[in-house]
Amino acid sequence: MNSTDIFTIGLGLSSPWFVSNVELVESNRQEKELHIHIDFERGFRFVNSTGESVTAYDTETKIWQHLNFFQHRCFLHARVPRIKNKDGNINIVEVPWSRSGSGFTLMFEAYAMLLIESEMPVSKVSACIGVTAPRVWRVFDYWIERAYSKDDLSDVKFIGVDETSRKKGHSYVTQFVDMEQHRTIFVTEGKDGSTIESFVNEFESKGGKKENIELISMDMSVAFVSGAMAHLPDSQIVFDKFHLVQSLNKTLDEVRKSERKGNELLKGHRYTILRKYENLSAAKKSELDMLLPLYPTLGEAYRLRELFMDIFDVEDIEEAKGYLWFWCQKALEAGIQPFTKFVNTIKAHWWGIVAYFDTKITNGVLEGINSKIQLAKRRARGYSNIKNFINMIYFISGKLGFDYPPYSL
Repeated sequence: MNSTDIFTIGLGLSSPWFVSNVELVESNRQEKELHIHIDFERGFRFVNSTGESVTAYDTETKIWQHLNFFQHRCFLHARVPRIKNKDGNINIVEVPWSRSGSGFTLMFEAYAMLLIESEMPVSKVSACIGVTAPRVWRVFDYWIERAYSKDDLSDVKFIGVDETSRKKGHSYVTQFVDMEQHRTIFVTEGKDGSTIESFVNEFESKGGKKENIELISMDMSVAFVSGAMAHLPDSQIVFDKFHLVQSLNKTLDEVRKSERKGNELLKGHRYTILRKYENLSAAKKSELDMLLPLYPTLGEAYRLRELFMDIFDVEDIEEAKGYLWFWCQKALEAGIQPFTKFVNTIKAHWWGIVAYFDTKITNGVLEGINSKIQLAKRRARGYSNIKNFINMIYFISGKLGFDYPPYSL
């Protein structure tokens, strides 16, 4: 067995393809490169688009970058046959080691995708494999879009909706998550009501039926609510518990800020006040126990926040709903303006808030996915290209099925 036979086996070539020549040459980068030349058996008959068996009309020489051979960059060269159809059109034969239109072999692309899967930023992948970042992104986008096009959403019943930014202070995207499968199923630019319409259109194009969506978990965004009511009228909206608590903490912080003016004792105690009492250290509890009696309005606001958090510990559904209504009345009686505003928000969204007690659905799945997305965003220092950002979200959290060759480090 000679070297060409070894490389033929190593590349997994079969009839009619074989390695005709292998050479190690000096490149213009003053380093050695391995160039493998591939040919096809003379007289071999290829099948054209109309099913006929024909010989090559002529050939076209093509080059693909392959995985490095030891420390040497490696390239495949091949005379690729072109064949004629009955209608006179001439098409080039697809080769088994590369996809159409790519300048890389399938194994090279699989290696690049594996590096990205290993949480390496694309800029680092580019430096590692020796090609420009835009070329890596083109490979990445191709495989994501190919896998996403085959995604089946026919079984989706519970969804979560949330927005995230691609760069600090820059444009937003809205993502839709299958709450049962814990995966992102759709991402679109923007954060208004039209994102719901875009989701429904995509959902139904992938085998889903909007009538099958039973629940939508979301924050109390007016845009999301109006979009859901217009395009998913049969679905139960559930306002996310975590967003509700976040809104309550902002309300408490408004009271703290108003009390802080001219009161040096409150300086540096923002998180002492915003954290739940049970999560404070003994020293912080002691400080808080000393501060709250000195500021009765803040003390009452803090008490209301602690009482509100107890609602989620009530196991009986109807009792929990009654407790929430009771709390709203107590908050109104306190006469603290930010809390009055918060109660009005609860009453305006009552049907979606109390739906939590019936379903126990939250956006916790989305928060977990978002933490992964934010980590990837920090590694990449933001995404200037919205398409790349959306595809990275699918890659990280879409649980898509890829059909590029398996590769392991």
